Amino acid sequence: MDKLEAMNVLTKVVSTGSFAEAARRLGVTRSAISKAITQLEQELGARLLDRTTRRVTPTEAGLAYYERCLAILAQIAETEAQISRLHDEPKGLLKVNAPMSFGTLYLGQAVADFMDRYRELRVELILTDRMIDPLEEGVDVTVRIGAMVDSSLIARRISTARVLLVAGPEYIARHGAPEVPADLATHKCLHYGHSTTVPRWQLTEDGAPFSVPIAACLCSNNGDTLRDAALKGIGIARLPSFIVGADIAAGRLVSVLEKYPAQDLTIHALYAPNRFLAAKSRVFIDFLVERFGRPAWERFDAVKAAS
Repeated sequence: MDKLEAMNVLTKVVSTGSFAEAARRLGVTRSAISKAITQLEQELGARLLDRTTRRVTPTEAGLAYYERCLAILAQIAETEAQISRLHDEPKGLLKVNAPMSFGTLYLGQAVADFMDRYRELRVELILTDRMIDPLEEGVDVTVRIGAMVDSSLIARRISTARVLLVAGPEYIARHGAPEVPADLATHKCLHYGHSTTVPRWQLTEDGAPFSVPIAACLCSNNGDTLRDAALKGIGIARLPSFIVGADIAAGRLVSVLEKYPAQDLTIHALYAPNRFLAAKSRVFIDFLVERFGRPAWERFDAVKAAS
């Protein structure tokens, strides 16, 4: 029996005045109670209880130890209750990480609405296109877009987004629209990535993936930068629908090579594989699924059909 269990035994013996009653309340044998008290007295080097055939009473040392045990056990119980409430009630600081474009376009408003629903929560929203390690940086929930890499984190699917090849009407008027993927090699392309690598775009034909080389006139690791260039008529961009869906619906951008779509992107919420997921993380992930299960960025087709 460990020290905390022995302390609990002592408090039960003193409060009931009986080894037998303490044993009954704790669901153990009377001999186990007696052994625990004996070991405790030996460790402390002091007699804690005076035993008679009719009653067990604490000695002066035993009474002092009993009162300290009550205080310690009460503090432990309160600490455990507080930790349990953290898992039962969404409170405290929620630290969230997400990509820059998705965060500014959609997640910022979503977080505001979430906080309006859960007034006890504080949120730290970190927007960056850098791939961070959530465990090292103490992030509760990370929003990731695209193919999942091997990870110790647990992933929950939030939504999807199509990847579209788009250009401004001005660019199409000057250069025409590509008719087959091979035409991209002769068009000005706006590439998400770095100029140090040979740029290629992944597309599909009848569901089968393939890649084609492109002629990149602008490379950037930020989708909004590429969208701005496409709106200016600089070239063709390959961007997710959550960035360009509204522009297509409004006619500011035109979708090209629709017979050769890129593979959809999946949006996940990642969190550490704890046995008990904190309530603040759980309700936030549930909120994201509720909010983006039928994403607004995919409604541009309906808008186009109605216009």
